[in-house]
Amino acid sequence: MAKKKIAAKSLKLHGIGVSPGVAVGPAYLFATRKLSIPEKIISVSEIEHEICRMEDAIMETRRQIKKIQGDLETRTASVNASVFDAHLMVLDDRAFIEEMFDAIRKECRNAEWVVHTASEKYAGVLSSVKDDYLRERVADIKDVAKRIIQNLLGDSDVPLSKINIKHIIIAPDLAPSETAALRKDMVVGFATDFGSPTSHTALMARALEIPAVVGLHDVSGKVVSGDEVLIDGNKGVIILHPTREQLKEYGKLAKARKSIERDLISIKDEPAVTKDGYNVNLMANAESLEELDSIKEYGAKGIGLFRSEYLYLMENRAIGEEEQTDIYRRLALNMLPDPVVIRTLDLGGDKFFDNSYVDKKEENPFLGCRSIRYSLLHPSEFKKQLRAILKASVSGNVKIMYPMISSVDEVIRANEILQEAKKELSATGIDYQKDIEVGVMIEIPSAALTADIIAEHVKFFSLGTNDLIQYTLAVDRVNERVAHLYEPTHPAVLKLIRQTVEAGQKHGIPVSLCGEMASDPVMTALLVGLGVNSLSMAPSAVPLVKDIIRSIKYTDAQELVKAALLCKSASEVLTLCKKLIRKVAPSLLKLI
Repeated sequence: MAKKKIAAKSLKLHGIGVSPGVAVGPAYLFATRKLSIPEKIISVSEIEHEICRMEDAIMETRRQIKKIQGDLETRTASVNASVFDAHLMVLDDRAFIEEMFDAIRKECRNAEWVVHTASEKYAGVLSSVKDDYLRERVADIKDVAKRIIQNLLGDSDVPLSKINIKHIIIAPDLAPSETAALRKDMVVGFATDFGSPTSHTALMARALEIPAVVGLHDVSGKVVSGDEVLIDGNKGVIILHPTREQLKEYGKLAKARKSIERDLISIKDEPAVTKDGYNVNLMANAESLEELDSIKEYGAKGIGLFRSEYLYLMENRAIGEEEQTDIYRRLALNMLPDPVVIRTLDLGGDKFFDNSYVDKKEENPFLGCRSIRYSLLHPSEFKKQLRAILKASVSGNVKIMYPMISSVDEVIRANEILQEAKKELSATGIDYQKDIEVGVMIEIPSAALTADIIAEHVKFFSLGTNDLIQYTLAVDRVNERVAHLYEPTHPAVLKLIRQTVEAGQKHGIPVSLCGEMASDPVMTALLVGLGVNSLSMAPSAVPLVKDIIRSIKYTDAQELVKAALLCKSASEVLTLCKKLIRKVAPSLLKLI
């Protein structure tokens, strides 16, 4: 008698949802084949031949990446294809390329080995920084280096685009170029051991509208090709061997979510106003011109934080005054009549570029000479940026914001340098917005505690809650051992936000918030009740946050704050926030 087949036990795994949607399908276990990279000693007579081999491989790699870009542009918006500009920048980085050529000449090593060692060195440096954006560029460098080595070896993997069965990809990780090659008709979702929401792989998944969960640690070791998998990209969950009941439940959930998402897009042009008439301006955080399409697509009303330092970081060099002026002017004109708030350079900590004036040798750079402190120590560089912003301000919708202010003295000195920049432009007959608004970021407890003093010298505040929480609680949010202590709803954080808002109200200046709290719909009612005038966030977060605002009353948000300020723990506050959402917009919990 044949043995009855025992059904595999259902297993739910939690990771990070980076692209929304629910999908079910057979697993396809994918692992990029590890390259066997030879190390050879070459003779002096072979050096030029080896350099020519590398040049040819770099040219072929550039051609392949351009092809990927072109293919992607035909399937998604051009802004999504622009992520491969980072790959091309690696290939165009003459310092990086010349370093490899020099290594061939000095070490007499073969090109494959030189590319491998150079890319590992750069990747190692970036992996150690705490800035999410820079750390995620490790994947770009490794992706490009792998392509160069494969072209040197005349070797290549079987691309995922060749797989012709509907499946959910399970992998240790996916390179951006591998993700870009996915066919939506064949790949219904993917899940990886590693990854984060800020990676280009995550961006590709969202652009292709493929549900994805990353950061699952060891999912690739728990799955066999053919296993049935359910993936929920909204909640960051995958279920191996889902039961009939789970499949039924998620089927209903998927339909409900699609309906809700359609409704959210339909309110794109509606105001973010509560049921009893309190208006909140919803703006976008940005760091490049390529994000303008996305900002408009999701209905953000302006740029509440333009991270100007990323112009330097992405180019790995100081950007000249006229080049900055051109970028700022294009931002301003494209966003008219909505405002554009340009934050002056926030370099230091873990944000450096080659040959910068930033000292990388400080023992504790996060508490060192960074951001506004650097700008004030290098007034000529600071003035260049201020002049560039002023020249771009003739459209009338540009504002200036100083980062990491810790005392009123810094604001006064920065304003003095701004006045010098204005006089220099006036002396040469260059037009600019004479009454341009100047604000500061409140992201250090000392600034929040003296906000009433600082308010006398500025026109607006912007709460940078990422750092405010980190500095208030002494918690490094990217350190896995203490990340659980990073609590946005901690009573101390709420009191600092409240004190900043009250200082703004006393002096008649608006208070915005541009940290990650602004993107979290669970926090929306709390922030509205605290009296924040505008929220600046990732563009894709705008519709959901707007719907929460349109579902509540300002008086309900105020009552929430009264109760929250009496709470003794962050978890109590979080419970109150979720309770209000459950009351006013229970259907939206399916998306949170």
